[in-house]
Amino acid sequence: MPAHDIELASPHLRLAARAWGEPALPKLLALHGWLDNAASFDALAPLLCGKFHIVAIDFPGHGRSQWRAPGAWYHYVDYLSDALDAADALGWQRFGLLGHSLGAAVASMLAGACPDRVERLLLIEGLGPITQVAEQALGQLQRAFAERGAATGKSPRVFANGDDAVSARMRANGLSRAAALMLVERGLKPVDGGFTWSTDPRLMLTSPVRNTEEQVLAVLRGVRAPTGLILAEPAQPYMPRAGMDHRIAQVADIEVARLAGSHHLHMENPQLVATALLAFQAATTRRTAE
Repeated sequence: MPAHDIELASPHLRLAARAWGEPALPKLLALHGWLDNAASFDALAPLLCGKFHIVAIDFPGHGRSQWRAPGAWYHYVDYLSDALDAADALGWQRFGLLGHSLGAAVASMLAGACPDRVERLLLIEGLGPITQVAEQALGQLQRAFAERGAATGKSPRVFANGDDAVSARMRANGLSRAAALMLVERGLKPVDGGFTWSTDPRLMLTSPVRNTEEQVLAVLRGVRAPTGLILAEPAQPYMPRAGMDHRIAQVADIEVARLAGSHHLHMENPQLVATALLAFQAATTRRTAE
């Protein structure tokens, strides 16, 4: 079944989404990374939709979804509610989560917060959010408010054509042209003089509040869903191996695969990632049958 675009009406926002696979199959809600969009799963989802019904949402402020109301922040914890709202709009009581980067952070924390809703957890390059020590909280909050005031009235960057936007995305994330094109096609909107990003500029502002590592570890200990985690090798500098291993140790039922590639390896090498994810699912099914 080819992908098709849908819209979901949450209680507060209109969420855009893409869907693959037969609705009768096990359900996966796919959550993309920061400044990405649902198209980040365009290469991977077709390789999984023989086993899953997949719906990938654009988080608020991303892709084709609505922006948050004027004056609102983009707290990562609010994305947990957005994911639940999407599942409710789909009529899903129990479902799996497939997340990359920010989406993986949201998925893993949601699985800990709502274990009765999440039946499987498939994660790519993320297990919990970025944290900070308590002593950094004041500086973090001060930077957030300073940036919020300075950003008022700034004009968005305008690209003369789509190719310029693709080149910018390639430079920003080290993506191949094919991978960047997937994101850009869904992430641009026309304006006078060309095109600009459809993402809310407020997404670029410093987060006002972050969890401590101890808080994240406590939530991960609440994850009950069978979990498959794929990590890129070499590890990203903001995801050092020792810290990630400590997080992994908190999750009761988890398997980890480390694959050669970059942070967006599900876009650059989707077959390798799909094979690992399907192996996780097959192992989970065998354990359940035993």
